[in-house]
Amino acid sequence: MKIYKRFFGKTKDGEDVYLFTLENSGGMRVSISTFGGAVVSIFAPDREGRYSDVVCGYDSLSDYESADGYQGALVGRFGNRIGKGRFKLDGKEYRLYCNDGNNHLHGGKVGFSHKVWETGEPEERDDAAVLPLSYISRDGEEGYPGTLKVEVEYSLDEKNAFGIKYKAVCDKKTVLNLTNHTYFNLGGYASGSVLNHIIEINADTYIETDGELIPTGNILSVEKTPFDFRKPKAIGQDFYADFEALKIAGGYDHCLNFTPDGRDIFEPVVSVYEPACGRIMKVYTDRPSVQFYTGNFLNDVNHPFKGGYPQNKQNAFCLETQAMPDSMNHEGFTDCTLSPGEVFESFTTYEFSAK
Repeated sequence: MKIYKRFFGKTKDGEDVYLFTLENSGGMRVSISTFGGAVVSIFAPDREGRYSDVVCGYDSLSDYESADGYQGALVGRFGNRIGKGRFKLDGKEYRLYCNDGNNHLHGGKVGFSHKVWETGEPEERDDAAVLPLSYISRDGEEGYPGTLKVEVEYSLDEKNAFGIKYKAVCDKKTVLNLTNHTYFNLGGYASGSVLNHIIEINADTYIETDGELIPTGNILSVEKTPFDFRKPKAIGQDFYADFEALKIAGGYDHCLNFTPDGRDIFEPVVSVYEPACGRIMKVYTDRPSVQFYTGNFLNDVNHPFKGGYPQNKQNAFCLETQAMPDSMNHEGFTDCTLSPGEVFESFTTYEFSAK
């Protein structure tokens, strides 16, 4: 196992940013930027043993700073949307910066995705390469209460499993919903539409949202809807169905809730297969939900992807493991509060193979 480090550039504020590459003995490698903790690339083998980069992203730091879309980034303090940018804790109302119309999205004006993360000591173990990152979010940042200390550990092992472990503590009661916003295309990021990918998601309900993609409070069954991925099907099979939720979002951009009964967190909750090249990605997590997003807003002509490849809608998908969006504002949603002295810990692993 190897870890390589190189200078990636300086931010507009003059902060140094580095790119770390984790590589296993088989040749799989993952590159991570200290700006936003962004996953910049993942080179994974296809059925012929050929390696391609299956992650969208940019060649330069300046693009990560100025483009939207949260390419590959760590997202927080609260991933996904919070309606009207407001919530209450113990009777006190907190108001957050609204950066998505009338609502708060992915941490606000300058969330974790646009911070330079501190680097711990990288480890080249026999079984894995490990990169620890950390960030301190001060009390009041973006309107959130409490000083939050976050640690994220990225790892790559000899079995082609790319892991993310999260850990956080806060000195005041706060809300927390950490996730990663990597855009995948298993055919290679420059291979076109992902609608041919075959996906299976072990989720029996989804969150209903309104015209601003804010949860209504209703948790609905996936039965007989385009959101039923309990058996493998192409992403595009029901993509253009006459279904209002899909029309509002321009495709899939919805929170699916994993089936809880007898769930084994060491079994995959999501499996994705790209039939042309044979790549498979399995997702393991202890988080209760996943935001499945099909790149419906990938259209930024000013920020092409690596190598100058243009952005196009539905040319990538995200699987953002998390708690339910806007959960602090709805009874019956997952608990997203973190109390003083409580330690939040979570993991998500993306395992790659081919057939």
